[in-house]
Amino acid sequence: VNTPKIADFSLAETRVEPGVRTELHKLDVNEWYIIRSGVGKMEVDDKSWFDVSPGDVVPIPADISQRIENTGTEDLIFECVCLPRFTVAGYVSLE
Repeated sequence: VNTPKIADFSLAETRVEPGVRTELHKLDVNEWYIIRSGVGKMEVDDKSWFDVSPGDVVPIPADISQRIENTGTEDLIFECVCLPRFTVAGYVSLE
């Protein structure tokens, strides 16, 4: 769900394979990760890594660094909720 017709919100399902760490980045919108399955660890705002597992909801304020790593043996699946909606122009790589 990501359309200009619904500018206040977007929703995406994300899959991270075992052993993969996403790029350190930040967004210009508020985001929440909702962990659905698998396990991993996450870094938000250059702070210590912390474990994530199904049922966890991780708030990520706008303009804060973030990345996630799958530390398990199954795919790490999570929902990304953005308010307002995510746009590619709002993605900033920090690597």
